Amino acid sequence: MSKTNTTWPKWLRDDHSVVSCTEKVKVMNENFDELKQIAQDALEDGLLMEVSESQMREALHQLIESLINPYKR
Repeated sequence: MSKTNTTWPKWLRDDHSVVSCTEKVKVMNENFDELKQIAQDALEDGLLMEVSESQMREALHQLIESLINPYKR
């Protein structure tokens, strides 16, 4: 998997303080690099299979919206 050049946001806690642990930030950034690449691959596959770009983008948005927080207090 190739490294992307995306700059991810500063990761914040619910109280808006910055997550400053280097290892936590590294893991979050790597996770988002991987997610971006997987989403890009899915979009390209869909387009090659003649799926509408707008439908692919909407499906990806819906996928994100369907994620569940198992740690909700």
